[in-house]
Amino acid sequence: MTIDKKTRIAVIGAGLGGAAVAALLKKEGFNVAVYEQADKFERLGAGIHIGPNVMKIFRRLGLEERISLMGSHPEFWFSRDGLTGDYMSRIELGQYALDNYGAAYITIHRGDLHEVMLSPLGSDLHFGKKLDRIEDSGDEVGLFFTDGTEVQADIVIGADGINSKVRECLLGEEEPTYSGWVAHRALITGARLREFQNEFEPCVKWWTEDRHMMVYYTTGKQDEYYYVTGVPEAEWNHDAPWVESSREEMYSAFDGYHSTVQNLIEATDYVTKWPLKNRKPLPLWSSNRLVLLGDACHPMKPHMAQGACMAIEDAAMLVRCMVEVGVDDYETTFKYYEANRVERASKVQAISNANTWLKTQEDPSWCYGYDVYADALKEPQQESQPAQHAVAE
Repeated sequence: MTIDKKTRIAVIGAGLGGAAVAALLKKEGFNVAVYEQADKFERLGAGIHIGPNVMKIFRRLGLEERISLMGSHPEFWFSRDGLTGDYMSRIELGQYALDNYGAAYITIHRGDLHEVMLSPLGSDLHFGKKLDRIEDSGDEVGLFFTDGTEVQADIVIGADGINSKVRECLLGEEEPTYSGWVAHRALITGARLREFQNEFEPCVKWWTEDRHMMVYYTTGKQDEYYYVTGVPEAEWNHDAPWVESSREEMYSAFDGYHSTVQNLIEATDYVTKWPLKNRKPLPLWSSNRLVLLGDACHPMKPHMAQGACMAIEDAAMLVRCMVEVGVDDYETTFKYYEANRVERASKVQAISNANTWLKTQEDPSWCYGYDVYADALKEPQQESQPAQHAVAE
């Protein structure tokens, strides 16, 4: 179809989902601007998994090879008993993923990935734009920022995370709830990594009944090793989004764990602690000219390593619907988007929150082999009720 280049599309938030939807919109010829509240992005110490399901989307953007070369390509996802070290699953990745899922499975530093994803946006990315309020007149949407500036848009995409201002406009103010779990995060480099490197596997999750530690390399050179945990903690009594933790706290949290985990903690120079938060299931994903994606729409615990992937899949499906269905009848387009994303996103959300993914030997092809472009769009139900989907605690 012919793209109406006069349609003004505003993306709120330039995280991975926002960057993906903006880059895909630009590639299709849409008029898009991205508004990010941060003054700049820095290479913070965090890693991320990118499955073949999302590498196929990067292929569309012409970014697949560049991202692939930057990341680590584990041959397996190993799950190991945290106490004994016994292997509970060995999920083939590496060449197997290329042959069977159609693209690579990589682990990468989030900052490196983000920089590549932002590269197509150029001057269409605006930093220092914290959204204060939205005024939807029906004919257009006014966006008012805390720096005193304002813009008008025809369509607004809320990619602004679990604390989404766009979501608040749709559904009213509501704080996310603390899940009762925290995530410790640390990046091991240099001499500390080399000291223990011969026993550190490229991608492994250590489990016991109520906690875990996921560990993997974040570069192709394997000179950075990252871990993220899931540990129960009854309360979160901090106003900050994260706090510093310590090696001593880690030893306490993983007391009795296998010697390799003890060496991981020993190699840790700096570790932070983050609360894992949930939201109630959404009764809607869009309203009039506003539409949500990613954590603004379906936040999930990181335990399946698919949260960012779901945001990027959302972005690809939303843009696909905007191309195939059109932007003039945007409400119908948004219904197609939701109809083609709700079931999959809700399934991943539930499995992530339940924390069962790949703990034992299973077939992950339904997740990794998925291609957002492969099947014809599913038509929305004519008289569908607002979708609400259970979130497993």
